Parts: sequence; C-alpha cells; structure tokens
Amino acid sequence: MTNKVNRNTKQEAEISVLGIVPAREGSKGIKHKNVTPLNGKPLLAYTLEAIQHARHKFDYIVSTDDEKIRNVALEYGGNVPYLRPKELARDDTNIRAVIEDILKKAEKTYDYILLLQPTTPLRISADIDAALNLAIKYRVNSVCSFARVESYHPWYMYYLADGDKLQQVVPTQAGKPRQEFPATLWRNGAIYLVKTEYLLKEKKFVSKDCRPYIMPLDRSVNIDSIDDLERAEYYLHKTQRQNLVFSNQKLGRRYL
Repeated sequence: MTNKVNRNTKQEAEISVLGIVPAREGSKGIKHKNVTPLNGKPLLAYTLEAIQHARHKFDYIVSTDDEKIRNVALEYGGNVPYLRPKELARDDTNIRAVIEDILKKAEKTYDYILLLQPTTPLRISADIDAALNLAIKYRVNSVCSFARVESYHPWYMYYLADGDKLQQVVPTQAGKPRQEFPATLWRNGAIYLVKTEYLLKEKKFVSKDCRPYIMPLDRSVNIDSIDDLERAEYYLHKTQRQNLVFSNQKLGRRYL
C-alpha cells in the first residue's frame, strides 16, 4: 500500500504543509468519538470537508488505528495510506510521537505541520486558510487558534491552596474594574500550525513567537462529552438558520 498523502488541488501555498488529522479508535468520554454522528454526519467528516474546501493546497493524512474510522475517512474523501501502529494509539500516547512516525514514513519534507483534530468540527475552511496566511506573512514558528474569554476572566478566578485556602490567580489585579481587564484568549484546539523543525527540536506546538488566529466562540466547541455534542449541534443549526435568513433577504423574501 502506498504511503503517499492526499494533495489538496487548489491554490498553491508559499510554504509546504503536511496536514495531520489524528483519529484513533479509543476515547474515554464518548465511544467512537471521532466518527460519532453530528447533525447527520460523522465528526471526522467536518474536518475533511474543511480541508477539501480550503483555498490553499497542501498534503494531508488521516492517522488512525481503526479500520472502521479508515473506511469513514475514505467515504468522505480522506486519505489513510496505512493504519497507525497500536503502540501509538494508547491513551497515554503523545501526539508528537504520532507526528514523528508519520514524518519518518513521508516521501518528502515539509516546512510546517498542520494539526487538525476532528474533535473541533465547527472549524471551517476559511479558518484554515487564515492560519496559513498568517504563517506565510510572518514566517513564525507557529500559528494557533484561540477564542476570546468572554466571561470568567482570570482576574476573577481563585484556586484552592493547601486544600481549602482561597488564593486569587492574579492577586495584584484584585478589585480593578472590568473595563481595565486585558483581552484574554484560550486555545480552542482547532488549529495547530507549527514549523516542522521547531516541533521536532522543541517538542512544542506553541512557540514564543506564536501568531494567534482568533476564532469566534460558536466555532470553538471541542467535543469531549454529550453536552459538547449538543452544543455543537445547536451552533450548527443556528448557523444554518442565519444563512437561510441572509439568503432569503438577498432574494427579497423573509421566511424566518
């Protein structure tokens, strides 16, 4: 079986990129999470469709240890040239080890690794293109996706010290008005774009010069529980309704 990766056949990127979609069989929160249905499609399909509709062209591979997931990936146009070794599909396996194994089997070298996890299914092709554009423009070691902290700002937060003693996370900022709070971001897990050389040497996805790509909250759902699935489905339906309203307004018709 060939070890070649699929090539996305649209706009040529100015950097060479290998997209990796990790989709192992095991999952603690939701059984068969990577192929669990979301609005009538397996979770994995959303990431594959986002890759295929991206304007930038790059090689990509689905990494799985499971034949069922492989078949789902193939059904939605993905590429699984080989099954991941079982020793790299355990609960304690670090994703870096999986990437290193893929790079050893690859037929060429790549400037960047683009990690796209199926568990963030609401990421769209425009998000992928935007992250790649940032890497092309700034040539940083990494570009990662973030979302803004809309509530529960760290300046409000406390932690328990010695079991039951409250300590403020940022004690020097106690009592400041909310208007003075700095913009705070959290990594949403949708996009990790990192220079291959940096990843192999530093073993990190987020570099000191990381360029943030900020995504809206409604595309930042990370699936780890049934509640997350329900929230993702809500956002999908909300987007579909908004698109229908916009389409009807353009046609001079208002059905919703």
